[in-house]
Amino acid sequence: MAKKRSDKEPDQKRFPSFRLFAFFRNETVQFVVGLVLVIFSVYLLLAFSSFFFTGAADQSILDSGDPQELAATDNRVQNYAGSRGAQLASYLINDCFGVPAYFILLFLAVAGLKLMRVRAFRLWRWFIGCSLALIWFSVFLGFAFKGYYDSSFLYLGGMHGYNVSNWLVSQIGIPGVWLLLLATALCFFIYLSARTIIWLRKLLSLSFMKRKPRQPAPEDGPQPDLAADEKTLDEEKNGASSLVPVEESPVSFTLDDDLTPEQPEVVLPAEDITLSFDPVQPAEPMVAPGQPARKEEDEENEPRFEIEAAAEEENYQGTQEPYNPKLDLENYRFPGIELMKHYENSEPTINMEEQKANKDKIINTLRSFGIEISTIKATVGPTVTLYEITPEQGVRISKIRGLEDDIALSLSALGIRIIAPIPGKGTIGIEVPNSNPKIVSGQSIIGSKKFQESAFDLPIALGKTITNEVFMVDLCKMPHVLVAGATGQGKSVGLNAIITSLLYKKHPAELKFVLIDPKKVEFSIYSDIEKHYLAKLPDEEEPIITDVTKVVQTLNSICVEMDSRYDLLKMAHVRNIKEYNEKFINRRLNPEKGHKYMPYIVVVIDEFGDLIMTAGKEIELPIARIAQLARAIGIHMIIATQRPTTNIITGTIKANFPARVAFRVSAMMDSRTILDRPGANQLIGRGDLLFLQGADPVRVQCAFIDTPEVELITQHIKKQQGYPTAFALPEYVAEGETADLDVDMTRLDPMFEDAARLVVIHQQGSTSLIQRKFSIGYNRAGRIMDQLEKAGIVGPSEGSKARQVLCVDENDLEMRLNNLL
Repeated sequence: MAKKRSDKEPDQKRFPSFRLFAFFRNETVQFVVGLVLVIFSVYLLLAFSSFFFTGAADQSILDSGDPQELAATDNRVQNYAGSRGAQLASYLINDCFGVPAYFILLFLAVAGLKLMRVRAFRLWRWFIGCSLALIWFSVFLGFAFKGYYDSSFLYLGGMHGYNVSNWLVSQIGIPGVWLLLLATALCFFIYLSARTIIWLRKLLSLSFMKRKPRQPAPEDGPQPDLAADEKTLDEEKNGASSLVPVEESPVSFTLDDDLTPEQPEVVLPAEDITLSFDPVQPAEPMVAPGQPARKEEDEENEPRFEIEAAAEEENYQGTQEPYNPKLDLENYRFPGIELMKHYENSEPTINMEEQKANKDKIINTLRSFGIEISTIKATVGPTVTLYEITPEQGVRISKIRGLEDDIALSLSALGIRIIAPIPGKGTIGIEVPNSNPKIVSGQSIIGSKKFQESAFDLPIALGKTITNEVFMVDLCKMPHVLVAGATGQGKSVGLNAIITSLLYKKHPAELKFVLIDPKKVEFSIYSDIEKHYLAKLPDEEEPIITDVTKVVQTLNSICVEMDSRYDLLKMAHVRNIKEYNEKFINRRLNPEKGHKYMPYIVVVIDEFGDLIMTAGKEIELPIARIAQLARAIGIHMIIATQRPTTNIITGTIKANFPARVAFRVSAMMDSRTILDRPGANQLIGRGDLLFLQGADPVRVQCAFIDTPEVELITQHIKKQQGYPTAFALPEYVAEGETADLDVDMTRLDPMFEDAARLVVIHQQGSTSLIQRKFSIGYNRAGRIMDQLEKAGIVGPSEGSKARQVLCVDENDLEMRLNNLL
């Protein structure tokens, strides 16, 4: 009993303070406080500005300090902010800091906007900057304009600047004060920007005086000294190796403070410098008149000396400035996190009553079956709480695993999942859904420090784990993802989170999407970014691919792109796209030989089950080929389906998609199809997922990125300058789209007559119509269409439009068939 009382006493003591803290964390309270600060800063701005014009007239009234006179309605104060505004202006300007008191208004306005969440500011940085500027300018103005204090009512540096400057002059003298002000100003600029150090180094080294244009040496003039040439080359090599650090924009959301970002390692390519020089001709010796000259004999006896510079075959000797793939869209601005919605109940909270009740129920349930535990630990996540229990010695793990339904019955909760044992720990985990789940907003994920400072090539932020950590993966290392889940369990929102993560981190020159949507409504919102991020066939009108026949052509076109990229990698003697692009950026590959910068291509397919049922092997074969080979050349696939059955997710697909994302499914068999183990059938839905890449799955609450948020992001990208057209995939000619000479009319397809009657009845010469009505593949339907064209039943192909039907009715068709047969 004593132990139980000691557990409750600290909670009762902390309860009032926790309530007060929660009150000030409320978004409405913060907005009201911020609004008051902004309005108060505007009022002070009015008082300060009016003080410059009315301060002399109000000085006598303010110096008298009579409260009754100032409180009266006829106080004769001329300040626009009234008597109280005149008092505040006189106190803060004359009695305190002088004109730099405006920095107080600036900080109040910034703090108000931060609390109102109008813009994301780093308050500590603003507070330190405004405070240092306030003190420095007060001392500077008080010292520089000290002689004007006796003749003016306005003290530019205030009494603070006047008194501090007088004390400093008495201690270090007037020159010392100037030097101190200069030193503190430089330190302040260094605090604001690291470029100040580089600027000071250049200024102190007098580099602008050392560098002079070199005069070209005449061809017939004397040769330069070799030692001087070596010295000049050393100076140029040392000067070329200096690097200029790049400032990064501040990240407004910091969720993982203990994260230590890896510093990127910059490696400069070694430049081979080959010196070629001619041997210096020796001076002619003095010859006596009677002595024969031996100059020709010496030249014949001397060995022939030649110097030939070695030439590199693969290096492209062009301009040495690195190639910038972002130059076409150099003014492109990434979307900001303010475009995403902030949810008030997204902050993690702990309900102690619920946690203690669940703990007691778990202990009592296990004891009723004769299982004793030594310790129990709870980890509260956004939607699920993990209870780690340590059983007593001699307890079989299989006995606890079999009590899953009994624990769910005692807790009156769905989605109980037992992890026995937890990998890497000597405990057993019991995952219990929270009674009040929290929403994991996309703003909290995209704005986290872990995501903003990520060094992944293709970072994907899925959501948060049970320990409230941002869960991120690199698509380049996965390299393909299979997403499955029942209808309405968060699959489409998960695809939005994946695509949005890539849009926030990759420039349009670095990434292209191929979006395939048989339902025609899931990805239609991304059509606005066609000229920035999307890739399609050259003759395709719609940026989002919805027609099954176009899907087959697009996938085969990606296979053609894959083969051409591998040919370029072979010519460049590299193994992957990262090495190739690095070599191309450093101007070591010649564009005249076909080399080009390669962006990553991410293929996202929704409703994969519908494509398999419609096209079958024609869809599965190019997908399997891409999944097997396309990793090294930067082509990655994300496939989503709501029917995770064995005839949809075949063994070929599973073998080439090592990364799996499983949302809630209805049956254990579906979970085994996706993850090769149960677990997905025990999820609670609404974005609750299991991510598997390797041995054990990780439970993640997917980030919620709604359609209006995606629309704001796409509109932000659409308003900016884009490329003239979408990224063009290479053309693919199917086997059925051959020339007329290749059509064999002596071996007609068995369905030729039925297809001809179908086309004439519908008066529509479409390959997809034949494919759908007879449930055949695209290649066979294309061959039938070529035979119909050869027979004169349909006209030639007109691109994406349907062919013209040349037969008026069935009688005309029968006459043509009789003449043909």
